[in-house]
Amino acid sequence: ACVPPFTVEVKANTYEKYWPFYQQYGGQTFPKEHVQKAVAEIEEMCNILQHEGVTVRRPEPVDWSLEYRTPDFSSTGMYAAMPRDILMVVGNEIIEAPLAWRARFFEYRAYRPLIKEYFRRGARWTTAPKPTMADQLYDQDYPIRTVEDRHKLAAQGKFVTTEFEPCFDAADFIRAGTDIFVQRSQVTNYMGIEWMRRHLSPTYKIHIISFKDPNPMHIDATFNIIGPGLVLSNPDRPCRQIEMFKK
Repeated sequence: ACVPPFTVEVKANTYEKYWPFYQQYGGQTFPKEHVQKAVAEIEEMCNILQHEGVTVRRPEPVDWSLEYRTPDFSSTGMYAAMPRDILMVVGNEIIEAPLAWRARFFEYRAYRPLIKEYFRRGARWTTAPKPTMADQLYDQDYPIRTVEDRHKLAAQGKFVTTEFEPCFDAADFIRAGTDIFVQRSQVTNYMGIEWMRRHLSPTYKIHIISFKDPNPMHIDATFNIIGPGLVLSNPDRPCRQIEMFKK
């Protein structure tokens, strides 16, 4: 597990009090004590799931400390601890999200053996267009420092990702039957949402919603549909379109 390099898209998603940590460790492996705590947490989570009868699958180990280079950028990796960010299941289809952080460009590789296995067993497999992650995808002068700055920018619909090319994290989408709700966020742009809308139409309908969130990234951290007619919502980040959910 590596700390992502402290690039503009990472900075936009990180509160100022954590900047010194990223500036010190960006591009390096996480401190040992951090990894130990993370391992303990995930092992206990897996233990709970297995005791509930859930089959737990793991991604392949990858050396994320290796630097990779494309025609547009170079970076080290991060980790593969968040499958919800990169994989979205709709019916019998597995959709690989393109992601928006350069440190996550090759994260899909950790999940490919599992996806190929499910594909051989009959699942549909779709990979969204892979972004170049060129400089034009990011507002290099994105002005953030305080929480107030973030509130103002988010309310104005200004984010660190531009509309240069489609990008999205799967965790910005949440499904309820044939309705899928999504937010424009720091990692999911309107081009990415439109790609998903066209790809899933006409069977599924995409609904864009927003929240009073100073730093939107991943709808499931704010708003979760946990059963028929039941939503788990973060009271600190209320939904601006809550009326659409009222009968």
